[in-house]
Amino acid sequence: MSAHHEVEITQELENSVYYSEDMAPVPLSKRKWDTWNYISLWISMSMCIPTYMLASSLIEGGMNWWQAILTILLGNSIVLIPMILNGHAGAKYGIPFPVFARASFGLKGANIPAILRAIVACGWFGIQTWIGGYAIYQTMVIWFPAFGTLPDIFPVSWGLKTGPAICFLFFWAINMYVVYLGVESIRKLLIFKAFFLPFAALALLIWAIASTDGLGPILDRPSKFQHNADFWNYFFPALTGMVGFWATISLNIPDFTRFAKSQKAQVVGQVVGLPTSMTVFSFIGVVVTSSTTIIFGTTIWDPVVLISKFDNKLIISFSMLAVAISTLATNIAANIVSPAYDFANLSPNKINFRTGGFITGVIGILMFPWKLIADPSGYIFTWLIAYSSLLGPIGGIMIADYYFIKKQTLKVPDLFKEKGMYWYSSGLNRIAVFSLIVGILPNIPGFLITINAVNASAFWPWLTGLYHYAWFVGFILSGLCYYISGKR
Repeated sequence: MSAHHEVEITQELENSVYYSEDMAPVPLSKRKWDTWNYISLWISMSMCIPTYMLASSLIEGGMNWWQAILTILLGNSIVLIPMILNGHAGAKYGIPFPVFARASFGLKGANIPAILRAIVACGWFGIQTWIGGYAIYQTMVIWFPAFGTLPDIFPVSWGLKTGPAICFLFFWAINMYVVYLGVESIRKLLIFKAFFLPFAALALLIWAIASTDGLGPILDRPSKFQHNADFWNYFFPALTGMVGFWATISLNIPDFTRFAKSQKAQVVGQVVGLPTSMTVFSFIGVVVTSSTTIIFGTTIWDPVVLISKFDNKLIISFSMLAVAISTLATNIAANIVSPAYDFANLSPNKINFRTGGFITGVIGILMFPWKLIADPSGYIFTWLIAYSSLLGPIGGIMIADYYFIKKQTLKVPDLFKEKGMYWYSSGLNRIAVFSLIVGILPNIPGFLITINAVNASAFWPWLTGLYHYAWFVGFILSGLCYYISGKR
């Protein structure tokens, strides 16, 4: 796209309700991200508490160290495929995810995948906020023990103690204040996070090795699965959870690749950055979690709980404060910015970025994040697999449309133009919506049984078993349905 052509597009569409400076194609002159930028991006995004918990949850679930690492490496290698495929459009046309989604779902229909992605981000926002709040709670209990014995004020069914709830809401309020100040206020926090988390992870690894007389006793821990069938029954849902971990970014990766200098920059950067950084940081989580069984006699998969067991109050307080600050930085950057704009896209005249951020915060609380990560099975089987069943079908549709229907060729002005090529039927591509439903429906029975909403006998076992492969089932079914229905 020439510079002259870019000016023509802006002049033609600047008055459209579907056009804004944020959504406009990035000019070639402003695409400055090279391979190292994408490697750095994935190192930064992978170095977070949920990644550590992802790895350690597999150990708690029964895997030994190499089974857990292999599962994580395989899952991230699989999700890398749609990541690169969807990233192609961003790098080629300089467009973000919501605009790319218009090509397959229609100008109005694109709100469907955008909001589904936004709801998932709200859940991640809640989880990260709970982690940061719980770190503050652990610090409070160390210095003020009575804070841990406050009388319960919430219903028992909520599973929420008063002390952790107060710290969670306090940390939530800090997040909302940063939203009020604007995204620019988190730059220094991101720098702090980039320096601290690798240092903290390395310190934990050294502590684990030193406390257990080397890696030998840690890596010798056997798998809890006595039979191959038991292992495979756990492996496939776990693999789906690993794919689901980055299912959100596999959709909105154009938000990042639109700044790429070239296709090679985004492809090589992601191939090197994603599997490598996730596997290395996960290995640290696996080693440290395995060591807790030897050191404390019980497996501790939550690093915040682990830190609270150290003896030195000052070390604990500093570590918890650092966890809270780094979590705040990650949370705002990864889980607020994107859904805030997704919600704002519903009604640009009424919802701005700040209001969209507040909506994200409220929904994040209502999703009861403390329950989502209360135990490893909930983290993997309820949270990661459940939302992968929504995002897998969207990915299948967008890839089928871009590569097999439109042959990687988009008419960029029509992505912003009412009555254009991507207007379909009143702004909605009904084939895409139908295909999305086709991909989601088979996973609903398994989800209902997982959350104990219905009895397992209510559905055929083979049907409920599909939920263990939710992302794959949705991706394949929706992609095929869209291709067959949309092929002309």
